[in-house]
Amino acid sequence: MQPLMRYLPKEFFVDFIGVRMYAFAFSAFLIAGSLISVATIGLTFGIDFAGGIKIDARSQQPVDLPALRSGLEGLGLGDVNVTTAGADQRDVIIRVQQQEGGDAATSAAVSKVQTVLQGFEIRSTEVVGPKVGAELVVDGALAIALALIGIAIYVWLRFEWQFALGACLSLTHDVISTIGIFSVFRLEFDLNTVAAILTIAGFSINDTVVVYDRVREMMRKYKKLSLPDLLNLSLNKVLSRTLVTNGTSTLAVLALVFVGGSELEGFSLAMLWGMFIGSYSTIYVALPVLVYFEFQREEMTGTKPAGKQVPEYERA
Repeated sequence: MQPLMRYLPKEFFVDFIGVRMYAFAFSAFLIAGSLISVATIGLTFGIDFAGGIKIDARSQQPVDLPALRSGLEGLGLGDVNVTTAGADQRDVIIRVQQQEGGDAATSAAVSKVQTVLQGFEIRSTEVVGPKVGAELVVDGALAIALALIGIAIYVWLRFEWQFALGACLSLTHDVISTIGIFSVFRLEFDLNTVAAILTIAGFSINDTVVVYDRVREMMRKYKKLSLPDLLNLSLNKVLSRTLVTNGTSTLAVLALVFVGGSELEGFSLAMLWGMFIGSYSTIYVALPVLVYFEFQREEMTGTKPAGKQVPEYERA
């Protein structure tokens, strides 16, 4: 990382807080559009949530995944998902969407899949019904909600409740906008997507906590600095770290997008969006909302400034 850091400016002087109203307007548009899209268009649920057939099979030799996937898609059973498991690439998990026509249609679909799996050992066959899929939807939503609550409690204990509120708003912003992206572009929403959303939340809160730590440090160092100036100073101090961290993480995610295959498409695209929106929400949501908590201004200044205040770090 050190050679890369040499090409970045030693100091940044960007007025992020000064344009917060434009950022708030963009965030409001993003959240409103996401909610409207989910309410009107809905989500395209994958087999995990919509129900379907799951077959676990093992081959005597490494699986030719493209050929197997092509053969299964030619059966006319709708959405078919094929993933490999195990280090030797001989285990496959096949998911087929819920078949219309009840048990008879499901049995017929299983028989069709088995005709393609000649030479495979069928280890297990499971049918995920609509009821199980609905339970997984509830469990996925509960997992996301509990993660947000747990993160908020952690930030509250480490900082103050005002910081926890900013972090919670930022994370909620990330989650809703990610779900909105999947709704608008009709991307498949499954358990991999839920995992991506939880990963995005962890990535975003890591960035937020780093900035919050610097804010607390600057509060102790510059007691008379106005709050907007202090927040800008704190953010500019860690901007190099944010750019390098996010840049390298984005490169890894881009590798998943281009070579990860269709099985990881939803996860990869969610993570790629999360790299951007997580950093954006830290800069333009989690931090600017602190401006509106006057108690922090009083703790810093001690007395209210009569006019425009010159930051101490700019004084000779």
